[in-house]
Amino acid sequence: MLKEKEGVLIRRCDKELLQIEAWGENSLRVRATERAGFCDDEYGALSEKPAIKAKVSIDGDSAQIVNGKITCKVLPTGKLKFFNQNGELLLEEYDRNRFRENIVGEFNSALEINPRTFEPITNTSNYKAILRFEPNEGEKIYGMGQYQQPYLDMKGCTLELAHRNSQASVPFYISNKKYGFLWNNPAIGRVTFGKNITEWVANSTGQIDYFITAEDTPAKIEEQYASVTGTVPMMPEYGMGFWQCKLRYQTQDEILEVAREYHRKGIPVDVIVVDYFHWPNQGDWKFDNEYWPDPEAMVKELESYGMKLMVSIWPTVDEHSENYKEMEELGLLVRAEHGKRIGQLGDACFIDTTNPETREYVWGKIKKNYYDLGIKIFWLDEAEPEYTGYEYSHYRYHAGADMEVGNIYPREYARMAYEGMAKEGQKNILNLLRCAWAGSQKYGALVWSGDIDSSFRALRNQLAAGLNMAIAGIPWWTTDIGGFHGGNINDEKFKECFARWFAFGAFCPVFRLHGYREPFKAPLSDHGGGKCISGAANEIWSYGERIEEICKKYINIREKMRPYIRELMQAAHEKGTPVMRPLFYDFPNDEQAWIIEDQYMFGPDVLVNPILYDGLKERKVYLPEGSWRELETGKIYSGKQTLTCKAELDSIPVFIREGSNVGI
Repeated sequence: MLKEKEGVLIRRCDKELLQIEAWGENSLRVRATERAGFCDDEYGALSEKPAIKAKVSIDGDSAQIVNGKITCKVLPTGKLKFFNQNGELLLEEYDRNRFRENIVGEFNSALEINPRTFEPITNTSNYKAILRFEPNEGEKIYGMGQYQQPYLDMKGCTLELAHRNSQASVPFYISNKKYGFLWNNPAIGRVTFGKNITEWVANSTGQIDYFITAEDTPAKIEEQYASVTGTVPMMPEYGMGFWQCKLRYQTQDEILEVAREYHRKGIPVDVIVVDYFHWPNQGDWKFDNEYWPDPEAMVKELESYGMKLMVSIWPTVDEHSENYKEMEELGLLVRAEHGKRIGQLGDACFIDTTNPETREYVWGKIKKNYYDLGIKIFWLDEAEPEYTGYEYSHYRYHAGADMEVGNIYPREYARMAYEGMAKEGQKNILNLLRCAWAGSQKYGALVWSGDIDSSFRALRNQLAAGLNMAIAGIPWWTTDIGGFHGGNINDEKFKECFARWFAFGAFCPVFRLHGYREPFKAPLSDHGGGKCISGAANEIWSYGERIEEICKKYINIREKMRPYIRELMQAAHEKGTPVMRPLFYDFPNDEQAWIIEDQYMFGPDVLVNPILYDGLKERKVYLPEGSWRELETGKIYSGKQTLTCKAELDSIPVFIREGSNVGI
């Protein structure tokens, strides 16, 4: 039975309830369930329903719903087909059944495969939900978050819908067929963008829930998606320059001496970082005063050099922590389905960020021990969270089982700090996290790409990861320059990789140096914040004079771009515009722009062409339409041509659109 209720199309057929409604301009939200009704919206990514009504028409067993440039047709079988304003098919469900009556142009099959399948999980009210779509010939798919692979186009890939260290599932994509799609379900699952079928799976859920939007350009699709999931705050000024970090400064004196040396050399640093295990125990959320005797004075001295201090926060609580017993009694910790809680790095377990009482409790500790000392930016590490073995079926949250809601953990972690800081009156909030889900951006989440290795292979993966995160609606993204694991500061081959990565980092949304360098440094003691080892020095002078000069060159370029970067951050805040993005974002009518995966745009006017393989001294560069000035030589080239550009170790090919106001 089909019916309309206030611009919403509702279909009931036996066990299934289906609902389609307008959700933003030129967009529809589709929900289906075999429960009595739909789940609430607390854990999805979509914001409150905009005041837009669609046009619904019902003709017997068929119907259609129209919202601006998108139309959904409901066939008598319940199959859905989506069209744009020109009548072009965007997406259709995969249905292989014998129909009660012949429908022209549709399959009549004995396979008995439904487009929407709910497989009951015995003795629960949940299902394994499967949603199937027909493949689109020639389709290209971009977005979906961060996966450690070199592919920008996700067509042909199978992706785990789950978080891991260096993997962030953000299930929104843009298609070259001129639509965008959000899987609005935080359950653990997978998606296959196959040659023969597209299939979404949620392993344990109450409903199928997705959002689809149609527009003429990728930019407009991105803006419509951002309008219903949120945009980042305005990037604070200290987010736009160079960030200095390593694993790990062991004492207050050590980090201050590094800051003083940068100041003596006249090298601008916006943010410097105190990394993990500066605390007595995990879950104490405070400095170990034996090694950090006067944090407030440290903050003030760093401020005098123009540097903000960022401090690492972990969501882990050791059973020896002063807070463990109270948090356990209050029910603020992640629970295990069977047996002992399995945590991270010793006898520790994770805080339950899905519980509002947990968020309030932990923020209270952070405020007292960090924020009130003048620290206004935090590194929210372990945000996936990083469970041993990622045994998703073993954990349960306040919001439900990990299998059902687990992907919201990093978003609620970001929310914890964001809401606490906002309550204190802070504006333009930014915090660094190792993971994100759809909607994390509105809580000031700057995502970095995790504990990757120090290699050119990893560098190639980060280019794809950063661009797909941008398309997935996460415009603030960064990476450990030089990679995290490995990288001996005395190794000439690593120095080459480091120099190439540093140049790439200068044209990322946030320009941040970090890494666990070799040779390692011994612990300072056997107790508290002194018992953790550290990596080798990781300042720009740690790699010798030649590398230092290269780094200074790109730090100066970044400083000159600051007014331009400020404009990019304003666009990200106002419209959700990605800061770094694939070529097709700015040149959607250029076929080459949809194919090239090793070049990108940094804003609308800077074309970046990183060196992604060792030993290269030149590379080919495609120039899109327009007139372009080569940064290194000052030469002007016309677009729609491919060049071979020189790229010595101290340079990468960068081109500036003529007539723009980039500043370099």
